[in-house]
Amino acid sequence: MENIKREELERLVGVDKVNIFYDMVDAITLLYDMAQTWNNGGKKWVYEYKFKKGGKTLCAFYFKENVLGFMIIFGKDERAKVEEIRKELSPDALETYDNAQTFHDGKWVMFEITDDSLLEDLKKLLLIKRKPNRK
Repeated sequence: MENIKREELERLVGVDKVNIFYDMVDAITLLYDMAQTWNNGGKKWVYEYKFKKGGKTLCAFYFKENVLGFMIIFGKDERAKVEEIRKELSPDALETYDNAQTFHDGKWVMFEITDDSLLEDLKKLLLIKRKPNRK
């Protein structure tokens, strides 16, 4: 799937959420050298934008009407590290994390991005998922 035009995303989720999306992509790109790909969003979403390296996904953004989602999947060891930093995370981030379902391959945590209030929490969680690989 080719790049999705900014105007299309703005029509789908709104200008404010698109601005947050691009700010987050810029922040992640500063820390991580990874393939970034647009995909079909499957049954529940219109689009997916994924950060991957070596077959492993760091995180993915999801878009549907008026909703911007951000998913991180935490394995067993990563979940233990999240427990170690619980006091550093906001109540909203913790509620989303705690309510996410755990499957055999990890805890799939989908954050709904409505404003930039979760950005610092998400950065901390990404650092648990993978150490930055840009110098």
